[in-house]
Amino acid sequence: MDWKLFFSTFGIVFLAELGDKTQLSALTLTASSKKPLMVFLAASAALIVATLIGVMVGDALFRVVPELYIRKIAAGLFVVMGIMLWFKAV
Repeated sequence: MDWKLFFSTFGIVFLAELGDKTQLSALTLTASSKKPLMVFLAASAALIVATLIGVMVGDALFRVVPELYIRKIAAGLFVVMGIMLWFKAV
């Protein structure tokens, strides 16, 4: 098992998910339902399925499109989203 890849992926996803709308939704649902275990299990299952879809699409994409192009497209999309967020906040 590639532990370096495991921990770097865990760290990136963990930091990206802190304080996002998913976490706030889980907090709200837990407070309103008073059933933290059920909310935890459902939110965890949803994140697992969403991640599975991302991994499957990524794997299929890498089989067809060279990695260099995928990296450049992803970087461009992050820049565009950052600019959009910048102008929306200003």
